[in-house]
Parts: sequence; C-alpha cells; structure tokens
Amino acid sequence: MKKHIIVFALLSIFAHKALGQNLITVDSKFLHFGFTLGLDAMDFGISPSLVVTSKGVYEADVAKVTPGFTVGVIGDMRLGEYFNLRTVPAMHFGQRELSFVNLSANKSVERLNIKSNILTVPLYIKYSAVRVSNYRPYLIAGGGVAFDFGREREQPVLLNTLDYFVDFGVGWTIYFPYFRLSPEIKFALGFGNIITPLERRTNDFIADENLHFTRSIDKLTSRLLTFTLNFE
Repeated sequence: MKKHIIVFALLSIFAHKALGQNLITVDSKFLHFGFTLGLDAMDFGISPSLVVTSKGVYEADVAKVTPGFTVGVIGDMRLGEYFNLRTVPAMHFGQRELSFVNLSANKSVERLNIKSNILTVPLYIKYSAVRVSNYRPYLIAGGGVAFDFGREREQPVLLNTLDYFVDFGVGWTIYFPYFRLSPEIKFALGFGNIITPLERRTNDFIADENLHFTRSIDKLTSRLLTFTLNFE
C-alpha cells in the first residue's frame, strides 16, 4: 500500500500531460472537502535529566524511527485568490524506539519501544501561488492539538494524552479532469512536555527495575513528519 502511494504520486507529478486546463472554476468555491492518505515518521525531542538512579546515570535518545500510516479528512474555506483557511483532522499510527545508555556501567544500552495512535486537529493558513496550466504550488502553516489514544499505562515511559503543536509544509496541486491531487510534506513540532511524571502514575503498575526510564528524561517533546496525498 505504501509503495503504491509513492509510485502514484511520482507518476502524477512527472507523467501527467494536460490538454488544456482542468477544473477551471474549482478554486473559486467557497467551501470544499476531501481526504488525505500518506506516510508518517514520529520522533521525539529529548532533554535527558542525567540524574543518578538506582541503576546508574542514563542518557536517553531516539534510536529508531519506524514509518507509520496517516489517514484524514479535509475541510477548506476560500479566503481570497491566494489564501485558504483549512483543517485536516487526521489519525497517525506509528512508533519510536528509545535507547538508554548507562553512563555508569560500561555504556550498556537498554531499548524501549513506544507506540502511538495520534489524532491531530489542526487549523492552517494555506497560501497558493499563481496557477500555471494544471499545476499550483503552495505553502501551508498553522497549529493545533493532538490526542494520543495509543497509550499503554503499563509502559515504563507514559506519554500525556494531550499535546499542542505548530505545523508547516509545502505542497503541489495537480488538476485532473475530475479531482485535484496534492502531494504534500509537513513537519509538526510539539511544544509541551509530553512525558507523564512518576508522581502522577500512582495507580499504574510499574516494576521497580523500570523506574529509571522515566527518571532519565527531563523533557520529551513530539515531532512528526508526514508525506500525504490530498484528494479534493
């Protein structure tokens, strides 16, 4: 499925041959809707605490980012010839692998896999350049809220349910006879500390030998890279 999405995008960009302009009046609509499909890569920004735990001093980092899947819906309102107000609620499925290097014990490494199912609800301003034939590039920027529904309360590192983020990206609209296709790439930066501290997890069962994972992290922020195909 992922391979087919990428191939379709490349073929659309480089192999689409226009015989005149398609959908000439479509950009003048006040409201329109669509859907989006794509790939994502979740990441963390980590500030290690470097505190002394019962097992030593650990330095946390992201060891591996695994590609995930994104699906969502599009709502778009025309503000003018070049500007649109836009929302794209979407579900992002992915995971990240953290590594914890024990600085006190011959650099031994422990790894922890964190899965997430994140619903993002953003609001964007979209700026589109002048349309040339059946192509129109654009910039997009905004922000919103994110809800993580994939939390597992027994995990040594637990993420908060709620986060806030800013988001920006670029895209390229291709006009076909019956729809618009827009390959788009965006990067979102969370600005809240999303790690749940141990003192707020009094009702969770966490083995004593896993407490050092949370104690080794002072601040954890979210990062999300997405490549999507927007159908409108």
